Parts: sequence; structure tokens; C-alpha cells
Amino acid sequence: MPEVKRRFTREERLKRRNEIREVFDKGKRTGCRGAKLFVLKNNLCRSRICFTFSRGFGTAVERNRARRLGREAYRHLKPRLRCGYDLILLVYPEDSQTFAGRMEQLEYLFTRAGLL
Repeated sequence: MPEVKRRFTREERLKRRNEIREVFDKGKRTGCRGAKLFVLKNNLCRSRICFTFSRGFGTAVERNRARRLGREAYRHLKPRLRCGYDLILLVYPEDSQTFAGRMEQLEYLFTRAGLL
């Protein structure tokens, strides 16, 4: 059985300000407790994602940890996702942020958005 590549590469990152703004403005929104997902179809053969945070999220350490958890959860779910979408995950402060919680959150959001 071939091994599935689960790396989170540079090509999968949504980085340009105008592209991010377009996803916020034109993208379909879905949310749950602690996060909101914005989805917009792109004309690429891969999906790209950006992790961002609400104002006053916390210290840089807390934001970096939340970003790492999100990237790892996305990396595990990536083989099951449809390709060709720009995604933005907007994260709000929560009491406990764990990998299992982030996985559950992303799986729920991706299912509601029709990407799983």
C-alpha cells in the first residue's frame, strides 16, 4: 500500500493579503464553538489554508501553540478532504486547547462545509 504524504507544504499555505481578503469577503462560512471556517473554491489542483486568530487571542506562545495544533490536525485530515479550495480557520480563545479537541473541531467544520 503506498504511503500517503501528509506533509504541510509551502504550496498549501494561503499567504497573500488579497487572497485572504477574498476568502473572507466571498467565501462560504461555517462555525462551531471556538472556531469559524471560511471556504472558497480556487482553480488549483490543491487546497490552501490559513490559520488566523480573533483579536485579543492571548500571548504569542498561546497563538503559536494553537497554530501548531491546527496545522497538525489539518495534516491528519488532509487525505480525506476534497481538493481545490482556499480555507481560512479563524480560531477564538477557549479554556482548553488540545489536539483531540482541534481534530474534532476541524472534522465537524469540514463536514458541515461539504469538504470531507
